[in-house]
Amino acid sequence: MEHVDHILVVDDDREIRELVGNYLKKNGLRTSIVADGRQMRAFLENNMVDLIVLDIMMPGDDGLLLCRELRAGKHRNTPVLMLTARNDETDRIIGLEMGADDYLTKPFSARELLARINAVLRRTRMLPPNLTISESGRLIAFGPWRLDTTARHLLDSEGTLVALSGAEYRLLRVFLDHPQRVLSREQLLNLTQGREADIFDRSIDLLVSRLRQRLGDDAREPTCIKTVRSEGYVFSLPVQLLESPA
Repeated sequence: MEHVDHILVVDDDREIRELVGNYLKKNGLRTSIVADGRQMRAFLENNMVDLIVLDIMMPGDDGLLLCRELRAGKHRNTPVLMLTARNDETDRIIGLEMGADDYLTKPFSARELLARINAVLRRTRMLPPNLTISESGRLIAFGPWRLDTTARHLLDSEGTLVALSGAEYRLLRVFLDHPQRVLSREQLLNLTQGREADIFDRSIDLLVSRLRQRLGDDAREPTCIKTVRSEGYVFSLPVQLLESPA
C-alpha cells in the first residue's frame, strides 16, 4: 500500500488550521490539526507523523519552545516547518537554530505552504536511511572524540567539553549519521539549515571550516572532514556507538 504523508498542523487560530488542513487533504496528504502544545504532545504520544507545521505565536508554550522540545525527544528527526506572524529575521534565525527545517511568514498562500512541505519532505529523504544512527545510541565515538547527543556536548580525549553552536552540532550529526559517504554542499545546506542552495552560497564551506577548527582538523591535510573536489565533503573517520553515559 502506498505511503501517504501524514502532516500535523499546530496553530491556535481555528480558521487557519482548518483551512490549511482541508487544503492539504484535498492535495493528497493525510492531515491532523491541534490547537496548542498540550494537544500536540497528546497526539504525538499515540501517532506518527511525517512533518509538523508549527505556529510560533501561540498562548502558553510557543512554537520555539515546542520545537526545542521536539528536537530533544523521540521526535527529534521529524521535520518541522514553522509559521510566524512576525516579519522578524530574529524569529526565523532562532527557529532554525532550534532545529526547524523551514519557516513561512503569515499571511501565506496554502499553495506555497504545500510547496514548502513537499520540498522539506524531499530534502529529508535525500539521504538513504540505512546509515542513520538509531536513537538507542546516545554517545557517538569517532577518533579521540565523543559526542553526547542527549546533552549535545562534544568531548575531547580528556573529557573536556568543546562548545558547539547549533549549526555546528547539526552539521556534525549529519556527518556522523553518514560516515564514508560523499555529501554535496546542497545536501549539507538543506539538512543543516533547511533551505535550498544558491549557486553563490558558500555558507556551508564556512561552517565546515568552523567545525574543522573545533575538531583540530588541519584544513590543508584534514583527517576528519575531507574535501572531494567538485563533489562536496566526506567524513572519513570510523564512527562507533557507545552505551549512554550514566
